[in-house]
Amino acid sequence: MNVTRIALRSLAAAAFACLSIPALAQSASIPAEPNPTPDPMLVGDTATVAVAAAYLPDYEGSNDYRFVPGPAAIGSFHNFAFQILGNRASIDLIPNPSGPSWDLQAGPVGVINFNRTNNNAIDDRRVRALGERGTAIELGGYVGIGKTGVLTSPYDKLSASVSYRHDVNGVHDSGIWSPSVNYFTPLSLKAGVGLFASAERVERRFARSYFDVDGAQALASGLPQFRTRGGWKHWTAGIAGTYSLSGNLLKGWKAIGGVTYKKMLNDFGDSPVVSVAGSRSQWLAALGIGYTF
Repeated sequence: MNVTRIALRSLAAAAFACLSIPALAQSASIPAEPNPTPDPMLVGDTATVAVAAAYLPDYEGSNDYRFVPGPAAIGSFHNFAFQILGNRASIDLIPNPSGPSWDLQAGPVGVINFNRTNNNAIDDRRVRALGERGTAIELGGYVGIGKTGVLTSPYDKLSASVSYRHDVNGVHDSGIWSPSVNYFTPLSLKAGVGLFASAERVERRFARSYFDVDGAQALASGLPQFRTRGGWKHWTAGIAGTYSLSGNLLKGWKAIGGVTYKKMLNDFGDSPVVSVAGSRSQWLAALGIGYTF
């Protein structure tokens, strides 16, 4: 196995594992950041499993934070890359290339949306008074493209993707579009770092389900009435890294960590759920450990 595959495979695995934590928490309904673009250097049969502790908002738009644990796995079987990241799963149905090259990616993606499904996990009484939401099952797909050897070395990778998913069990009964750009580079055979940015555009019924305040809810919560339109909901940017604890990044134990910043936009930032009871600025920090087989 060459240096490119060693560094990029392990870096992407650890970074995605770390960044999956927002998706698996009850509070973060929306998927892991970045979007699922399985690493084109995942060739052959390999897997990385990880567990991390994350500090993140109680719900999307909250200014109250809490700690949650979260597992993740990323790997490749017969050159088909897969990811199970908390409440999100995806698979790349286009076989990965065996060396540095352009990599086309496409496949299904599924998310179990737990946002505001458990009032016991929300500190703000006003948001609790708005009522719990059902658990949405969001299914769809994504397409993407990646290229190695683009900026800092022959071993770095730049990729871009766009995904779409739709609620199939009638909780918000609407669709979500999400473009993303990701960049990963190895610093050595023991360390690597990744940068990413993404955004989400949602339909009106999604906005109504999670960000509207109707008359009855206003009386119960004390929040002003508000009617949300669909559109661009947020953008996110962040950094993640990994460091080998047992030899190199190809196999064994590694530490992972990352920080993300999310900015709520337009009506979603203006909704009283965010502007009065929460905050337009959303932070997440995670630290954990993983093992590559």
